Amino acid sequence: MKKQFIYKTFTAFAFIAFSIGSFAQSAESDDSELMEKKGFHLGLFIGPYWANKYTAILYNGYGLDVNGAQNEFTSSLMYQKIIYEYGGGNGQPDQIAAALGVDPAATGSNTWHFRESDMPENMHYSVAFLVGLNVRYTMDPKDAIIININASKLKVAGNFTILTDVKPGQNQLNAGVNTFDIVGSEQRMIFQFGYGRILGDNKRLNFYLEGGLNATLAKFDKNRIIIKNLDIDLTTAYIPPGSSNPSSTVYFPKKVGIGFGAFASAGFNITMSEKWTIQMLYSPTYDKINIGVNPIYKMQHAAGLRCYYNF
Repeated sequence: MKKQFIYKTFTAFAFIAFSIGSFAQSAESDDSELMEKKGFHLGLFIGPYWANKYTAILYNGYGLDVNGAQNEFTSSLMYQKIIYEYGGGNGQPDQIAAALGVDPAATGSNTWHFRESDMPENMHYSVAFLVGLNVRYTMDPKDAIIININASKLKVAGNFTILTDVKPGQNQLNAGVNTFDIVGSEQRMIFQFGYGRILGDNKRLNFYLEGGLNATLAKFDKNRIIIKNLDIDLTTAYIPPGSSNPSSTVYFPKKVGIGFGAFASAGFNITMSEKWTIQMLYSPTYDKINIGVNPIYKMQHAAGLRCYYNF
């Protein structure tokens, strides 16, 4: 599905590029001043960004221990919040039962249940926007050194379950399975340094390639679960009543990391005038998002429109 969407997006960009190029070519008859000028060009980039789902597991409600490994179920962020802080643990009110509309009772009662099999397993990123400031130095009409700084705020989504006892006469399948949302957000800033080249000799519309080194700074931002009217922040520490520094307290520092890799872009370079150039690109990266457990190299995908002003 993702590959098909990327293909359709790139095809749409190609169609728009040819349309703009044809319009620009018919709008001006004098192409003598349309060669790319040597010097600095300042540009803006915007387009969709598809993050690889591998690191979305960081937002699955387990959290990480002091050694950076995923917590066990009973020491997980969700267990601490659902069972102890909101679920009637340590003599506190059972807000989970109230939200579910069942009789409140002590933790472990038969009114509602939260088990390891109820934890999220389907975490994924939504398609995000990538925006940035791009600079190039053209050495001749076809070759340029490029520096790109792009940023994105990603949303993560999944779901989990809480079980409630089936009421008398309620015999339908999954009657006691209640599904709720778990969400998160992540910030990424992407730095790129590389080389770009225009292929072709048309004064208006040419194929374009670029590639180089890539560094991605990623920051864990938020992680929450929503149980009907309860909106619970998983990243705040829970301290049981009457304890100033209990051993069971769970802290979750927000993870920040930088990973290195490579990027490439392919698309169309459209010279609109002596001062303005438009590029329509598909731009994959192969890099490491250095947060979470065992970060590894994966592909990320972007596509978009870049507009340069030629000084």
